[in-house]
Amino acid sequence: MDETEFWEIVDSTREAAEGDPEDHAELLVDRLLRSDPDSVLDFARHFESRYNRAYRWDLWGAAWVLLGGASDDAFDYFRCWLIGQGREVFEGALHDPDSLAESLGEFDEDVDGDGEDLGYAADEAYEELTGTVAPDLGLAPAPAEPDGTPIDFENESLLAGLYPRLTERFG
Repeated sequence: MDETEFWEIVDSTREAAEGDPEDHAELLVDRLLRSDPDSVLDFARHFESRYNRAYRWDLWGAAWVLLGGASDDAFDYFRCWLIGQGREVFEGALHDPDSLAESLGEFDEDVDGDGEDLGYAADEAYEELTGTVAPDLGLAPAPAEPDGTPIDFENESLLAGLYPRLTERFG
């Protein structure tokens, strides 16, 4: 599976779920179940590599503003959700986290921003296809700390300066 096919699967299942993260995860599992186990592992590698790329302080700050705070777990689930938003939104957020203010439509912090189930979709599909737990993906381990410069999330004026558009729209 190449990168284009990965994003096509993410996009088509999100669109079919009409943006609902839980439905999106269920549809993603259903779609992956139509693949062979090796393709599911390829999908998992693509997902995991993007998940690790998004482990950055600046994205955590954006998640903090969007969600009104973001614990370690909430940021993990936010990164899964961000991947689920598709290539354009994901890459745009990596380039400029504040751009999420323009690239996101309606945002309900009670529903949006939490893609925990998306993070498990490939594992679930692999187990259903093979009856076994997915093997190690062979990727470098996730970094121990987010990339970039740490941000004091409790400093509202700092966050407003770093994320002026997100703060104006969601803060």
